[in-house]
Amino acid sequence: MPTLQDLFGELTGGDDQRAEKAVQPIVDFGEAALPELLKLTRSAVEDERWWAVRVLGASPHTRTADLLPLLEDSAPQVRAAAAFALGAHADQESIAALVNALADEDSLTAGLAGNALAKIGSSAVLSLLKIKQEAPLRVRILALRALAEIKDYRAVSLFMKSLSAESTVLQYWAEIGLERLGLDMVYIKP
Repeated sequence: MPTLQDLFGELTGGDDQRAEKAVQPIVDFGEAALPELLKLTRSAVEDERWWAVRVLGASPHTRTADLLPLLEDSAPQVRAAAAFALGAHADQESIAALVNALADEDSLTAGLAGNALAKIGSSAVLSLLKIKQEAPLRVRILALRALAEIKDYRAVSLFMKSLSAESTVLQYWAEIGLERLGLDMVYIKP
């Protein structure tokens, strides 16, 4: 059986296939692997930070607080990995940071932040509803998509208002949200 040090050598060796094969064995070491993983998240090498986040996302021992700072990483790939990992851990503690990440300049990171908020579920609804009408359109679209995925009746008013929005994408997600709540039928009085 390889040692933890050997596995970290595979993880940071520059060969993606070997690094991926090292992920689960590192996770299997449990909490003993966390200090070295957290140290790697501060590496000057972007690829090492990404792989550290990849393993942290797979580990049940990772704390949300360990992943949150990585949403601010200088590398978009690391931020995207952090948003994905936060979705895997789906913790209320990450809601505010994920809502902020909806505005990330990297569209993958922003989309993964929306996915993570949807996985958190109803606890994220109030924060998503607070996104201002003046927010950039792409942020509002991601928020509405997350709300449609969550399927919470508190979003009905926003869905209804968005049916007449200037954006067909907002209209689409409003229709999907209403449909998922079973409110997509409109009756017209004769």
